[in-house]
Amino acid sequence: MVGAKSNNIELEESWLVELTNEFEQDYMQKLKAFLQQEKAAHKVIFPSGNLIFNALNSTPLDKVKVVILGQDPYHGPNQAHGLCFSVLPDVAIPPSLLNIYKELETDLGIKRAKHGCLMHWAEQGVLLLNSVLTVEKAHAASHQGKGWENLSFYNFNDR
Repeated sequence: MVGAKSNNIELEESWLVELTNEFEQDYMQKLKAFLQQEKAAHKVIFPSGNLIFNALNSTPLDKVKVVILGQDPYHGPNQAHGLCFSVLPDVAIPPSLLNIYKELETDLGIKRAKHGCLMHWAEQGVLLLNSVLTVEKAHAASHQGKGWENLSFYNFNDR
């Protein structure tokens, strides 16, 4: 669903139109420099670069019905793929998602999925966004306060 590029960022068209000016802001320039510095220091960052904006690329702005906000991506190998609480189908379901599944089953009678991939939620209009879109391997919350929060808490009323 990726639509276009702006400043080397591939983003679904409706999000690109809405957020292009944000990518020019000082906080985003500092965030970009921070991420480049982390890579130069050979730190492993999750999710991989092409998946950082997966939540936005998977749920176009005009299709958003519900927003689920997580803290930051999972920080273990092969877990993060850009949707909060979600992991790819062949990865063990994390405890936080198991808790969500338990609540869905208890409250609504929805049977637990046998996998942790929430892509089908995103495709139905559930924006699965973390407040921080990257994390260093094995270091939860390591990228908090670096600028992501400005983007993830973007005020659509100001446009």
